[in-house]
Amino acid sequence: MSGSDWPYRSASEQIAALATNEVSSVELTDAAIARIEALDPKINAVVVRDFERAREAAGAADAALARGERRPLLGLPMTVKESFNIAGLATSWGQPRFKDWRPAEDALAVERLKTAGAVILGKTNVPLMLADWQSYNDIFGTTKNPWDLTRTPGGSSGGSAAALASGYIPLELGSDIGGSLRAPAHYCGIYAHKPTLDLVPQRGGGPPETPAIPARGEFAVTGPMARSAADLALELEVIAGPDPLLDGIGYRLALPAATHARLADYRVLVMDRHPLVPTAHCITAALDTLSESLVRAGCRVMRDSPFLPDLVVTTQLYSELLMAFFSADMAPEERARAATAAAALASDDRSLAACRRRGMALTHADWLQAWRRRTALQRRWQRLFDEFDVLLCPVMPTTAFAHDHSPHLQRRLAVDGVEMSYQDQIAWIAAATLAGLPATVAPIGRSSEGLPIGVQIVGGWLRDRTTIGFAGLIEREFGGFVPPPLD
Repeated sequence: MSGSDWPYRSASEQIAALATNEVSSVELTDAAIARIEALDPKINAVVVRDFERAREAAGAADAALARGERRPLLGLPMTVKESFNIAGLATSWGQPRFKDWRPAEDALAVERLKTAGAVILGKTNVPLMLADWQSYNDIFGTTKNPWDLTRTPGGSSGGSAAALASGYIPLELGSDIGGSLRAPAHYCGIYAHKPTLDLVPQRGGGPPETPAIPARGEFAVTGPMARSAADLALELEVIAGPDPLLDGIGYRLALPAATHARLADYRVLVMDRHPLVPTAHCITAALDTLSESLVRAGCRVMRDSPFLPDLVVTTQLYSELLMAFFSADMAPEERARAATAAAALASDDRSLAACRRRGMALTHADWLQAWRRRTALQRRWQRLFDEFDVLLCPVMPTTAFAHDHSPHLQRRLAVDGVEMSYQDQIAWIAAATLAGLPATVAPIGRSSEGLPIGVQIVGGWLRDRTTIGFAGLIEREFGGFVPPPLD
């Protein structure tokens, strides 16, 4: 086997080759390590490396294959996001004071990947405390986008997306609360899936030095990243399912099959304008092109619906609750300052900046009232999917932007010459996260600068196989991942 033969083979193809002895796990692992060592000095995606243990695991996988064992990922090399616990490896979330902290146990999703036979090569870079759409920190430095090294690969699963696009590995494990799976997939031209809330357990994916306890999510999810829709489905089957420590209270989610097998049978709602943020023309044009192709393929495609919930209210409420979530561990003096700042806002100021400021100062009573409004909106979003199988919309307002390490509140983003607040990029992410719905990102084109453009495919509650299946159908009909010009 030549190392150049394998970097962009899918996970499914590599697993099939392992099962037929076309290639060994040791060969795949050595080829992946060699590619990382050759290319990662300029990309900086795989920042916590575990190559020796990976080679040992690959040897054990080859022995198991020789005995006739078959497991879903047996012998397949992959990496995971730095934020997930792996026993014996540092987990820092980019925070220097945690750079030497090593958990004793794997995160539950990582444990499931290993049980399925995956060979974990190491972990990929994140922003400080996972709080950015760029991936840089003082421990590991800056991860670059393989399509343009001057631009972000996204965040917080930015190292994950860069590793996939660079052909290091065929599968990754990421997480998402503010687009952390979806934005990097869009910026790097790969596939990612934000699962239905609580479909994949999060135990062992929390901040460093916090107990790895079972918990139900409020917004955050754990999900797969890959270079094809089929590989998303493959990984999701491995990591999904209840945490056994929660199973005693009857907490289970069962996934139905994809709604349709044929593209022509899908009922599609397309939304390409957001009332609160501008969206780059290249992105709406790519979505228009896809929509026209879907019509020619026989899909029922609509551009509006009386069942579409209020996007403004959805985005405002999400912004408020998200900042309440992030501010949970603020020191008392910080909380006092936040409360003073929120009290100074005009009562009619419903800008996203004001919503974020109010969110940082929410009392428990305020939170409960906001949560009731969220529940009402969730029902409205679910009602939409009685009429449509999928909703197509942009992922972010722009393609990958230039690295910007200035203070967050000073950052501005240009959208076709129109400036917007950096934090307001979250608008397109809001609906699926607030409602806890599945959302798959698939590549659908490139800008005039050659940068990837993705589409966000949102579905109804537990319709994960539908959004991934739809992504697979458009991949088959219209094309999917294209490697960046690295080699």
